[in-house]
Amino acid sequence: MTSRAPDEKTGRIVVVTGAGAGVGRAVADEFARAGYDVAMLSREPDRLSRAAAQLRGYGVRVLAIPTDVADAQAVEAAAARVENELGPIGVWVNVAMATVFAPVSALCARDVERATQVTYLGQVYGTMAALSRMRRHHGGAIVNVGSALASRSVPLQAAYCGAKFAVRGFTDSLRSEILHDGLDVHLSLVDLPAINTPQFDWSANRTGKRARPVAPVYQPEVAARAIRFAAEHRRRTLWLGWSTARAIAADLLAPGLVDRYLARAGYCGQLTDEPRANDAPDNLHAPVPGDFGAHGRFDNEARSAGVPLFTERHARAFKGGVALGLLGLFGMALLGALRPAGPRS
Repeated sequence: MTSRAPDEKTGRIVVVTGAGAGVGRAVADEFARAGYDVAMLSREPDRLSRAAAQLRGYGVRVLAIPTDVADAQAVEAAAARVENELGPIGVWVNVAMATVFAPVSALCARDVERATQVTYLGQVYGTMAALSRMRRHHGGAIVNVGSALASRSVPLQAAYCGAKFAVRGFTDSLRSEILHDGLDVHLSLVDLPAINTPQFDWSANRTGKRARPVAPVYQPEVAARAIRFAAEHRRRTLWLGWSTARAIAADLLAPGLVDRYLARAGYCGQLTDEPRANDAPDNLHAPVPGDFGAHGRFDNEARSAGVPLFTERHARAFKGGVALGLLGLFGMALLGALRPAGPRS
């Protein structure tokens, strides 16, 4: 399989799911600034329409398609419309997500089902719709958005973490199939840290307190730049930020200790002391109207620069270093066990 950046024929049209707000909104803006024609998929039609009007100011074509990514037929119809109205899809970015902040004991089956449908199956349906067209057009790039929480789960987000683990498994399986078939379609997985988006105000929440991202927090534009980099430079894997790398390393080195640490700190790190209003918005089962943008309420602490990117090359070296460290610890323990016992007093 050859490896080349998207060309002028198929590479300048991008589809972004979850494009009405948050990271998806920032991703759509990032690609539009770079001269791509953009198709924006999201549930809330008014917000999507306003966002599309803003992006047209960059002089590109923008198509706003109200879509629930949990509906496979709706995603397929949206992909067909993009190709009919804009042309061959060169890049498809799966960003849409939904979550619920709650301990498992407070979840109901309907909540878990919906979070899984949007966060996991939404990426599956988007990938399938893009892949079938990129097969015909002989090229393209698909970016699935993962999370540090796909390597190290945290309390209060079991539904979301489970869905992101599933995204990683699906993506890895598909990569081998693409290689087997000799397709010039590149598949990237970008794992994000905590991002300052509206999700902490409008996600379902059964805790009674307002949610917050676990520090350090990054601006959505940082994630958007990383996602475009992965698409244009055909990176297999990309970890964004030291916090993502640390979470993965900690779980490799001492998962039991991390379990205990999160039992102590995982709740307070994700919840504020402010009570959550009974009438607070909840977008799990229906979109929340309003003029939300890419940013949430954490601009005062979110970082916008100096964020490291770890590609698959760095990730391999990083994991290799962790493996060598584990091997060294094992060797020291083994030598200790085999060393003859000293004289007894």
